[in-house]
Amino acid sequence: MNDATMKGLTAVILAAGEGKRMRSRQPKVLHPMCGRPLIGYALRLGRAVADRLVLVVGKNADGVRAIAGADVRGVEQSERLGTGHAVLQAKPECGDGAIVVLAADMPLLQAETIERLVTHHRETGAAATILTAVVADPKGYGRVLRQGGRVTRIVEDRDATDDQKKIAEINTSIYCFEASRLWPALAQVKPDNDQGEYYLTDAIAILARAGARIEAVTVSDPTEAMGVNDRKQLAAAALIQRRRILDRLMFAGVTILDPDTTYIEDTVSIGADTVIYPQVLIEGASTIGSECIVASGCQISSTAIGDRVRLKPYCVLTESVVEDGAMLGPFCHLRPKAHVGPDAHIGNFVELKKTTMGRGSKANHLAYLGDATIGEDVNVGAGTITCNYDGFDKHETTIEDGAFVGTNSSLVAPITIGAGSYIGAGSTVTKDVPPDALVVERSPQVTKEGWAARWRAANVAKKAGKTKKEA
Repeated sequence: MNDATMKGLTAVILAAGEGKRMRSRQPKVLHPMCGRPLIGYALRLGRAVADRLVLVVGKNADGVRAIAGADVRGVEQSERLGTGHAVLQAKPECGDGAIVVLAADMPLLQAETIERLVTHHRETGAAATILTAVVADPKGYGRVLRQGGRVTRIVEDRDATDDQKKIAEINTSIYCFEASRLWPALAQVKPDNDQGEYYLTDAIAILARAGARIEAVTVSDPTEAMGVNDRKQLAAAALIQRRRILDRLMFAGVTILDPDTTYIEDTVSIGADTVIYPQVLIEGASTIGSECIVASGCQISSTAIGDRVRLKPYCVLTESVVEDGAMLGPFCHLRPKAHVGPDAHIGNFVELKKTTMGRGSKANHLAYLGDATIGEDVNVGAGTITCNYDGFDKHETTIEDGAFVGTNSSLVAPITIGAGSYIGAGSTVTKDVPPDALVVERSPQVTKEGWAARWRAANVAKKAGKTKKEA
């Protein structure tokens, strides 16, 4: 980004539309796409190119304002009277220099394209510069009208003649204006159209008739001009954005074996030489280090994963931390606030919730570990449960370094298992265990020799007698 070119630029984001075609109770611009709400892409773009950011919202837009942040100047368009009226509401918050107008529902637009628009605008001394696109199907878009190659005006699709509708060059609704020329032109706009609205596009015609220089820059990739008006278009834009995300990661050294079945959100970062297998979903503020393996079917949400971590198939991780060299799965579940230490092993059908697993510790099979702090080099046997809930409150379990917890143990919290201690298989432990102690808690074994043979014989005779009686 050329900072000198962008200096003094104001970005106005139009986000007051109702988005009725989304058939939704929430504003269109709050609908998520690849990990960000639609408005999030416009805000990121505005922050990348402009010194000043102004957001135009409609009534009851608290959710949109909340996402915008404190650095954004918000204004309200209390009556939805068109794009020209919307921009006019931003006038008190705009600077005196160039103003770029952005749409809140165009998530595929790139900062490099806006830089090219603004650079051309300033180099040519234009009063207004339009970002246009040449598309195969221009239906629904405003057409760019030219005379002798120069832009004269923009006509909306609903107001266009049959001949004008054949024009393939469309208005993307992205503009760069000089403030000193924009505001007088907007003051002359009239709602003389099918919708009875104040079109921002009419300002272009007014400036052209006054002899002002109107320039146009055509976007290199027409998909950047794609707007989102309904859920079908949202899905189409998301498909393009997902591929951009995967391409960016692959160029950065990440191996993605099957991009067509891999879903990674825009908020995710992944280190070099990590391998992502098919049918993986990674979302939220997730980070994955270098030289990791993420096998098929894994779902990772807002989780921090270190280097050289191996996730076997079908691990589910949510709001957790996994440190370097750990190995998880298959079929393990890390619920929020789980923390797996370096070189620890979490095996198949093991569930962690609000639990820290220390360096080198292992829970390889069929365990539930909740509200627990587990030290280093601890072995947790198959079928172990931390009994953390008494019906009213959660209680904590502490297992200190080097302890060994045998198979099918139930640890009734609150409880501490001391360092180096040994819990015998099948024990239900209700009291703290001192370091290096042995705890065996089970009923004495009772052996009755010959009982099984006698039981079988009695049942065979009983069954034979019943059959004879029935006959």
